[in-house]
Amino acid sequence: MADDSTQSKPEAAPVSAAEATVAPAPAEQAASPRGGSHRGGRGGGGGGNRGGGGGNRGRRERDNRNQNAQPESDLVDKVVHINRCSKVVKGGRRFSFSALVVVGNKKGSVGIGFGKANEVADAVKKATDNARRHLEPVAISEATIPHEVFGTYDGGKVLLKPASPGTGIIAGSAVRAVVEAAGVKDVLSKSLGSDNPYNVVKATLHAMRSLQSPQNIFRLRGKTYKVRKREEAVAA
Repeated sequence: MADDSTQSKPEAAPVSAAEATVAPAPAEQAASPRGGSHRGGRGGGGGGNRGGGGGNRGRRERDNRNQNAQPESDLVDKVVHINRCSKVVKGGRRFSFSALVVVGNKKGSVGIGFGKANEVADAVKKATDNARRHLEPVAISEATIPHEVFGTYDGGKVLLKPASPGTGIIAGSAVRAVVEAAGVKDVLSKSLGSDNPYNVVKATLHAMRSLQSPQNIFRLRGKTYKVRKREEAVAA
């Protein structure tokens, strides 16, 4: 038994330097998957940077669009009338609103719009957008209208007459909104029909459409029009 205990164990085979260099250690083998994940993370980071670059380009494009945007329009809008309608339902009353808006640039263009919504602000916005899409050119002479004109729409009847400088706008609220938006400063008017603001505004616009400038009338007659200032015409 003493002889067996004293016997030496067999030694492991020696490992050459080349084999030690080629064969990776267990710790390195365990770390290699993590290294792959790190490379993948770096790749993902690159994608994120590229995405960030795209975001920067988008911001630059938006900034360029803001720089090239047109200046704000010189259109003016006037709310003529707001009507509230109520509907009785099972839970109570449900309200809706309609708005009548006049839009113009005070340089010979005017339009009217009508909008409906459950809120006043939404109804006014719809009416304003509708009016801006339906602007119509009208003939004005200096600060008044070229000639007397009469307009009708359903029960609305409106008479417009030119006025001398300094007279102002002699008209009701509905007619005033239309002629002011068109750029007229001196005019006489009379509403001879219904006082419904919708009919009055449309009758006024019908009258404004019927206006013709002196240049157009002379051209249709084959004559030459000589421009003369209002002050000279009044003095004469």
